[in-house]
Amino acid sequence: MEKFALGTALKNVRKTTPLVHCITNYVTVNDCANALLACGGSPIMSDEPLDVADIQTICGGLVFNIGTLNAQTIEGMKVAGAIATKVGHPIVLDPVGAGASKLRTETAGMLLDNYDVKVIRGNMSEMKALAGAAAATRGVDANPDDAVTDDNLAESAAFAKALAEKTGAVIAITGAIDIVADANTAYTIRNGVPIMGKITGTGCMLSCITAAYAVANPDMLLEAVVAAVAGMGVAGEIAATRMQPVDGNASLRTYIIDALFNMNARALEAVARIEEV
Repeated sequence: MEKFALGTALKNVRKTTPLVHCITNYVTVNDCANALLACGGSPIMSDEPLDVADIQTICGGLVFNIGTLNAQTIEGMKVAGAIATKVGHPIVLDPVGAGASKLRTETAGMLLDNYDVKVIRGNMSEMKALAGAAAATRGVDANPDDAVTDDNLAESAAFAKALAEKTGAVIAITGAIDIVADANTAYTIRNGVPIMGKITGTGCMLSCITAAYAVANPDMLLEAVVAAVAGMGVAGEIAATRMQPVDGNASLRTYIIDALFNMNARALEAVARIEEV
C-alpha cells in the first residue's frame, strides 16, 4: 500500500468532518465522542428507537457496538440499520464480547445478516465467534490462544480474508499485531503499545474513528480502514512517550485523544508500520 493513501484518508476526514451516528456502549460513549472529534469527525449518539430514524437520515455513517446490549439498544440498531442500508451509509460493526454470551453472539450475527455492514472491527476471539469458530472469549478481551503472532500470521491473514469474502465487509482484527483485510488483500499493522490494553475503550474509539474514515473515503475503503487502525496505534505510541512516573491509564487515555487531535498526514505516513501479508 502506498503510504500517501494513509495521509489522503486522514486529510479527507479533516476536510469533510463526517457526522457519525454511534450506537455504542455506555462504558465508553464519552471517549468515543471525543476521539471522533479529535480525528476530525463529528459524533452523535442515540439508541432510542423513536429517535434513531431521524438521526440516521442526517448522518453519513453508523456504528453498531454491542458492548452494553439491552432490548432498547437492539431495537434502535434495527431501525437505524435499516435506514443506513437503504440510503447506503457505511455501517461499522464492533462485536464486543461476541462469544461471551448467547445474546451478544446472536445479536452480532443478526446485525451482520440483515444490514449492509461495510467494516467489522474486533479482536480475534470476537471474529472467530462471528465465524462460528470460537468456543468462548475472556469477557470482552481476546482469548490468549487467539492472539495474532508472527508464528500464526499467515493463517490469521487467511482467516481474515476468508471472513471478508463471506461477509462482504472489510475485516479489522486488532491486537498486538493488527490485520486489516478484504477478500483479496491483507495488511499487518504493527503500531501501538501494550499499555493501551489497560484502557477500557480503545477499541470502541477505534470503531467510531473507522466509521468516520469510511464515510470520508468511500472509494478507498480498505485503505481508509488501514489508516484508521494505524492512526490509533500511532496515537498510542505518541501518548506513551508523554507518560510520567505519576501517570496511569487515565492519563494515557487523555494523551491518546490529544495525539489523535494533533496528528497530521505527514506524521501518520512517516510512522505507520504496514506490510502486506
